Amino acid sequence: MNHENITQVSEFLLRGFTSQPELQKIIFPLFLLMYLLVLLGNATIIFLIRSDAHLLQSPMYFFLSFLALCDLGFCSNIIPKALENLVSQKKTISYHGCLTQIFFAIFIGNADSYILASMAYDRFVAICHPLYYSAMMSYKRCVRLAAVSWTIPFFHSVLYTVLMSRVEFCNPREIPQFFCDLYPVLDVSCSDSTIIDLVLLTEGIVEILGPFVLIIISYTFIFYTIMKIPSAGVKRKAFSTCGSHICVVIMYFGGISFVYFKPNAKHPERMDTVAAIMFSLVTPMLNPFIYTLRNNEIKAAMRRIYRKYFR
Repeated sequence: MNHENITQVSEFLLRGFTSQPELQKIIFPLFLLMYLLVLLGNATIIFLIRSDAHLLQSPMYFFLSFLALCDLGFCSNIIPKALENLVSQKKTISYHGCLTQIFFAIFIGNADSYILASMAYDRFVAICHPLYYSAMMSYKRCVRLAAVSWTIPFFHSVLYTVLMSRVEFCNPREIPQFFCDLYPVLDVSCSDSTIIDLVLLTEGIVEILGPFVLIIISYTFIFYTIMKIPSAGVKRKAFSTCGSHICVVIMYFGGISFVYFKPNAKHPERMDTVAAIMFSLVTPMLNPFIYTLRNNEIKAAMRRIYRKYFR
């Protein structure tokens, strides 16, 4: 590396969703509408659960409120700046703004994974150990699981943000993504990224795959227990309680895995953008609908809140 070429970078160019002005005019109102649905849907879930004592006392809805908070925060960290760049001639992000995006993307994204793992553990206890559910999923234990779900990703995010703050750039370059992420930013650096790559391949993989493995183990026991149930009706009811969570897990970890563990492709940057849109915008938008459309308890809470505040 030629140290004479190193400059203090004050901003980066973001490639965005597309460089074609015609498509930008279509994408902006579409993505703005999707973002507003993210805000409305997830804020509604948080308000309903936190305002209804019956839902808040249930571990499943306790964790669902945190999942909605993660979706709200993750999307709001990325999409507003991307929307701004769609209508701006100067499609840039400041250096410190880029580091901030990296910090919150890692922090909230990994917290999302741990919350999903906590929800899988809750379903495991409810189906495999129903007689001990109240003791094993007490409010105190739920608070501890939530605290762990936020604390571990926080320190994980601090580690990566500190490492990225030491990365040097020879000249301002275009980041091949619509937001600042670890790999795209490293691709435009001129520093030796051996240490960061080593951390990504060890601690980073454990951080991402750890919650996913816990979810797989939980559902392995859940399915084994359900298959031993003789009643077909009880089987369907047991599967239905897990269906929403499984859909969310597949969408979220599918997008994450494609971006960070994908094989080589002919158009990797375009495919990365599509996958990033899936887990940063589409999944947070769909989660409230997945959890509410067939959920009678959420609908009942809506009626109670309506009678309380609007009648």
